[in-house]
Amino acid sequence: MALLILGLVLFLGTHSIRIFAEGWRTAMIGRMGALPWKGLIAVLSLVGFVMIVWGFGMARQQPVQLWAPPVGMRHLASLLTLIAFIFLAAAYVPGNIIKAKLRHPMVLAVKVWALAHLLANGNVAHVILFGTFLVWAALNFRAARGRDRAAGTVYPAGKAAATAITVVVGVVAWAGFAFWAHGAWIGVRPIG
Repeated sequence: MALLILGLVLFLGTHSIRIFAEGWRTAMIGRMGALPWKGLIAVLSLVGFVMIVWGFGMARQQPVQLWAPPVGMRHLASLLTLIAFIFLAAAYVPGNIIKAKLRHPMVLAVKVWALAHLLANGNVAHVILFGTFLVWAALNFRAARGRDRAAGTVYPAGKAAATAITVVVGVVAWAGFAFWAHGAWIGVRPIG
């Protein structure tokens, strides 16, 4: 469990610098340069991610159950992860209405993904992993919206065609993950 927690601290810590230390981040980029800074953050993030995966795998071998979620929560989790995949696609497909309205759909995707997994799983490792991501995403979303307000950021209106592409990409990615990749990579088949 310690490895999981350390990985979360490292991974989410590097992704929280803009939330808690924007001035320090700007100074470090000025001192190091943008490319070395991004490289350092990427390496630290990757190390943290590996620690999360390894630590979570170890914690899953000896689960400590807190509650037994009703079977219906799995169905709700599937629906929520579908929404999360559409939000994730909205972060990358240019000119879609979802991004225009939500402004930070990737962070919302993390929020919805984490909530879905909290609803469907009731052991300590899941609560630590997904609860931490949920709290981080909520703080990150709030900070990003605050930066937008302070900078007067205006997002361009989206177009229906780009939004349709976004939804299709999200649904296809979700289906591939739900029906194949989740089982192959994580060892749990949520569907099928």
